[in-house]
Amino acid sequence: MPFKEREKQDYESYSSVFNEQMESIEKKARGAGGTSGGIGTFLAGLAMAVAGGYLFLTNVNVYTSHWTLWGYNGFGMSLFPLLIGIGMLFFNGKSKIGWLLTLAGIIIIFVGVIASLNVYFGSTNLFNTLVMLILLVGGIGLVARSLKEK
Repeated sequence: MPFKEREKQDYESYSSVFNEQMESIEKKARGAGGTSGGIGTFLAGLAMAVAGGYLFLTNVNVYTSHWTLWGYNGFGMSLFPLLIGIGMLFFNGKSKIGWLLTLAGIIIIFVGVIASLNVYFGSTNLFNTLVMLILLVGGIGLVARSLKEK
């Protein structure tokens, strides 16, 4: 078989396999999340949810308070498991108790910081609050609707 004919035959077989795969992909990827819900609805819902979430979160004020444990400053106490665990890991890097204490200390500090936050919703009028919440909830609803099959 001459070289040109064999090259043409290989091209046709590769082309047919490629076309079959592209048709399969086009059938599978129909819309948002592979469903028939529609990409336009998904993008509109996503834009609404992002806008509503942004407006809502800009009205939230976060303040910190003192971290107390039974009426005393509790931050120093929360460092003990972390420091003991790190010390044990420097002594033996494979120490399971050392890893457990280090991880527990990190979690205690993280939870303590979150627990010492005070979150307040800033004062605004009813219209602005409704616009924020309707954008947020309506956007989430549109995204959910776009992800379900028609």
